[in-house]
Amino acid sequence: MEASQSEELVLRHVETDVLIPKMMREKAKERCGENVAAFSQCCKESGFFMVFKCREENAALKECLTKHYKDPAFFEECKQEYIREKLEFQRTGIPAKNRIQKLPTSM
Repeated sequence: MEASQSEELVLRHVETDVLIPKMMREKAKERCGENVAAFSQCCKESGFFMVFKCREENAALKECLTKHYKDPAFFEECKQEYIREKLEFQRTGIPAKNRIQKLPTSM
């Protein structure tokens, strides 16, 4: 009993509340790369005083990440990507992280 492509795939609770938000966090960190780098650099330079010295960078990073977390279009984009990966795994049995084609080293 294979679901047709036109039917809406029913996602489990753990998928909608854990796995898709995890994917959203990873993608949001990529999209907010400048803010992540600025905050990381500030923390490295400040040491123990980072709590006080990096407030601006931390606020900018939080704002950028929150903007993505609360965007319904971004959630839908990540949900569709998760569904594609899930269907591909069901079809092939190979997880997405292992599906990357490796080039032979003897080329």
